[in-house]
Amino acid sequence: MTTVDVALDVPSGAPARVETPAPGDPRLARLSLNQKTVDGWGLREVIDGCVAAGLPAIGAWREPVAEVGLATAARWVSDAGLRVSSVCRGGFFTGAGDLSRAERHDDNRRALDEAAALGAPCLVLVPGGLPAGDRDLPAARARAAEAIEALVPHALEVGVRLAIEPMHPIFAADRGVVSTLAQALDIAEPLPAEAVGVVVDTFHVWWEPGVEEQIARAGARIASYQVCEWITPLPPDALLSRGMMGDGHIDFARLTSLVAAAGYTGDVEVEIFNADVWAADGRDVVDTLARRYVELVEPHL
Repeated sequence: MTTVDVALDVPSGAPARVETPAPGDPRLARLSLNQKTVDGWGLREVIDGCVAAGLPAIGAWREPVAEVGLATAARWVSDAGLRVSSVCRGGFFTGAGDLSRAERHDDNRRALDEAAALGAPCLVLVPGGLPAGDRDLPAARARAAEAIEALVPHALEVGVRLAIEPMHPIFAADRGVVSTLAQALDIAEPLPAEAVGVVVDTFHVWWEPGVEEQIARAGARIASYQVCEWITPLPPDALLSRGMMGDGHIDFARLTSLVAAAGYTGDVEVEIFNADVWAADGRDVVDTLARRYVELVEPHL
């Protein structure tokens, strides 16, 4: 008797529920691999992994790009025929950390320049948390809004959109004082739509009351759609609590349909921070996310 090897999903180890899509499969046309999902890979490996699997785009992070040099990174991406769906990350506007307000502004201007050089349509902004001893969330949120407004002229100049990423409230203290899509849109809406948009990340917004209305409200301001899973129990490090789609509690059909109905036609990034995913072979991670994407996300775009 001949046995057939069945692919196993990571990190669950469960048998794959669908076949791995082959390179050239039209269902992969909008799938982007965020670099953090394969954290053990350098930029060259991410690019080669995308080409091998037939993924057309990557979500780039500034640090791996800096390791090889911006010009080299841009050339590698172009030569591979890939596109950059977003650059992560800018932001950290609220005064937490060691940089002054002017230094943060200059760093975000550089981040916009880097995104432009890579051909990315948007720079993802993590708003920042509370400085030590500070308990004034509204004031910190206001500082983030002011800092974003100050970046608008440069964003318009280089043609890269500032994409505000609301973050789940578990991160409000240390990295994201903008906790809801509604709050992000309140910051974005007074500013030019071509300069400032929002990120819809399933991990961060799946729980939000009224998220249906907020996604519809966002409309053309949706600059990036990122997908990963909310898993329980949460690991001790909440930052590493993002799971593989289908292993947790998020209704991807509902959220994806809402984003599509709002008019979003851009790439869909899989961005996973998870120690078990990071420990797995990168090729198995890419194969698993491609399967889960065509099963759970792509049919609803």
